[in-house]
Amino acid sequence: MLTCGTTTLNTPDPISTEPVFAEPWEAQAFALAVRLSEQGYFTWKEWAAALAAELKAAKDRGEPDDGSHYYLHWLAALERLVTAKGLTDPEAMLTRKEAWADAYRHTPHGKPVELSASHLPKDVKNLAGFGPSPEQQ
Repeated sequence: MLTCGTTTLNTPDPISTEPVFAEPWEAQAFALAVRLSEQGYFTWKEWAAALAAELKAAKDRGEPDDGSHYYLHWLAALERLVTAKGLTDPEAMLTRKEAWADAYRHTPHGKPVELSASHLPKDVKNLAGFGPSPEQQ
């Protein structure tokens, strides 16, 4: 911009008020990856490699690269990495996903979805922190 023959910089655009994450789960997946790395379960380099591999696999499958599925890829990479590191196993993740889906289906519209012991199979309730501990039984 020219003002009285002097070039001045344009004012910066105001800070965006757009949310960084489209959904709360995206922020939670992001925070979980950061926290697990900070706690030493994997390095950030390992994380970056896992995410890059997931993004490449999506591209190889012909999925669009428009950013709309970025955090789905982030989550898939995180699931693969925590499984590879022995932090969980696919069966435990599937059980938890099914429990959340059941909780969602049984939650009245407009109410927060909460996971309770009734949504988990008996054999995983104690492992998930529901019910008495093994010492209390």
